[in-house]
Amino acid sequence: MEKVVLAYSGGLDTSFCVKYLSEELHMEVHTALANTGGFSEEELKAVEEKAYALGAKSHANLDVSQEYYDKCIKYMVFGNVLRNKTYPISVSSERTFQALAIINYARSIGASAIAHGSTAAGNDQVRFDLTFQVVAPDIKIITPTRDMGLSREYEIDYLKQHGVDSDWKKMEYSINKGLWGTSVGGKETLCSLTNIPGSAFPSQLKNEGEELLELGYKNGEICSVNGEAMCGVKAIQKIEEIGAAWAIGRDTHVGDTIIGIKGRVAFEAAAPMLIIKSHELLEKHTLTKWQQYWKDQMGTWYGMFMHESMYQEPVMRDIEKFLDSSQRNVSGKVVIRLSPYHFDLVGIESEHDLMSSDFAQYGEKNSAWSADDVKGFTNIYGMPLKIYNAVNKEEKNLW
Repeated sequence: MEKVVLAYSGGLDTSFCVKYLSEELHMEVHTALANTGGFSEEELKAVEEKAYALGAKSHANLDVSQEYYDKCIKYMVFGNVLRNKTYPISVSSERTFQALAIINYARSIGASAIAHGSTAAGNDQVRFDLTFQVVAPDIKIITPTRDMGLSREYEIDYLKQHGVDSDWKKMEYSINKGLWGTSVGGKETLCSLTNIPGSAFPSQLKNEGEELLELGYKNGEICSVNGEAMCGVKAIQKIEEIGAAWAIGRDTHVGDTIIGIKGRVAFEAAAPMLIIKSHELLEKHTLTKWQQYWKDQMGTWYGMFMHESMYQEPVMRDIEKFLDSSQRNVSGKVVIRLSPYHFDLVGIESEHDLMSSDFAQYGEKNSAWSADDVKGFTNIYGMPLKIYNAVNKEEKNLW
């Protein structure tokens, strides 16, 4: 029997693939879940049990959360990456690292093929295929859901006919959970007017009133949460736990897909939104105008390339070096006020705060220049405008 490794999540599409690959194509199916930080130990165990129940020959849980943070999330924070100013590129950015983990596992067990459950109508098919083709061109790619053009209803009926029992009502929504947020797709996101009901989100509101959250940063990276030293994956998980209890970070992203159509997806991403917005505020205080300007350009490009699975493009390493350099003075703490479904940035404290200099206080006092200095500066500053309008008097009626 030909050996295939299936990128498995436990959801409807990949559950169908386990059955189909083994029953219809008579392949030896080895499932592998590349965990980017979205699964608890209990959830991992449940997914493994389900894989074996479906007929998998073996199952592996591959933890790639630290690599995902070190090689991607860190730079998306440095770049304050929000696609279309909304989406923290949660699931989008995971796929490359999941694909790389699947390739390594397939090689380790001598599999000749890799399979995934992506449909023909989304971005993930390109993300998986592109990484597989670039990194492992010798391994065959199998995609039953895409190739057969299957609907969710067809897959559910097929699994029922093969004796598979599950919570089919729950499977009405496609939920992808990772360290950097959770996407939620369903019938409501397939059109422009309706939206996902609050009950469909994995996290529900638990708290009332308000709470202060303090995040510490060192060279752009989280180094403490409410005064407790922690960084990287652990810090993100802690912030997500705190923010999710307030149902913070819910929104719907609308944007252009890799395949050229418009797409909508709901998401919840408490930690990413709290981290990106607090980091951005700290940068406003510690970076110069031109550092912020150029970093915004780099961050936008980095996010776009990450979203479109261009991680192997060499320019990504160049952008990462720029982003690394930009963070050398982004250190301090940020205070955030949390309330149901909402948060406010209270303020920052940093030894690199460019606002706390002795030169001036905006709108109040100036110590580094005189009134005459400003008069002369304004005269020179406005000279190009004066010259242009003196030469082109007829254009004054335009404004």
